[in-house]
Amino acid sequence: MEKSLINRRAVQMEAEGVVFKTSTEVGVDVSIKSLKENFDAVVLAGGAEDARPLQIPGAELPGVRLAMEFLTQQNKRVAGDDETRAAPRGTLTATGKHVIVIGGGDTGSDCVGTSNRQGAASVTQIEIMPKPPEKENKLLTWPDWPMKLRTSTSHDEGVDRDWAVLTKEVVGEDGKVTGLKCVRADWQGGKLAEVPGSEFTLKADLILLAMGFLGPRKQGMIDQAGVELDGRGNVAANVHDYHTSDEQIWACGDMRRGQSLVVWAIREGRQCAAAVDEALMGATQLPR
Repeated sequence: MEKSLINRRAVQMEAEGVVFKTSTEVGVDVSIKSLKENFDAVVLAGGAEDARPLQIPGAELPGVRLAMEFLTQQNKRVAGDDETRAAPRGTLTATGKHVIVIGGGDTGSDCVGTSNRQGAASVTQIEIMPKPPEKENKLLTWPDWPMKLRTSTSHDEGVDRDWAVLTKEVVGEDGKVTGLKCVRADWQGGKLAEVPGSEFTLKADLILLAMGFLGPRKQGMIDQAGVELDGRGNVAANVHDYHTSDEQIWACGDMRRGQSLVVWAIREGRQCAAAVDEALMGATQLPR
């Protein structure tokens, strides 16, 4: 989304009385305890930021990085931030590198486009699921949506895509990533099996992990809040009043439901706002 539109909305919200505290992490810079002492209601809407790790030998090498780290830096550069602010822990770019993106979703697509625009030597995107049919099936409904082949404008900029690929080992030399060992995967009846004799190695200098998320990060805010979690590790709250196990804390969006779509985050945010308003004021006129 255009940053000018986001900035315009932020200015509007400030004019309506919202106070933004940026560069502040709850659970690190400010505690949940202090928030509860100074405010009547606390809403946890931090999203599902606990990225799924790559659990294979060599994944600890410095050339294996999270997609969100890579994309966040570039977003800040595009917004006009200098490199010190955009990359406080060190610059991460794809310039001149052979890049492998693991994960076939929207985040992976963003990594492909950003790598191309930074001048990567090559970009390869791999996905563990089988390749969807080439012909678009307009009858596909939401449960079948992952089985729809989607090509984004980022893919059109240039990328080698491969499906049904299982990663086995990150290859390195002198502490640097040099390749990724893979094997073909065979899906039969929803079960995954390796194809014997199908091993191959991809050249790589940078491997970007875009494999989805496991739920909200627990360290810091969630741990301090001490709220109950559901079976998937998300903050437990219902969709009626969005209350957590703490009567002063509410939760909504990806932090409550897990990694999902922005439209769900918008809907839950509106409904949660109405629930908080009703709890504090006894009634609400906010739309649900």
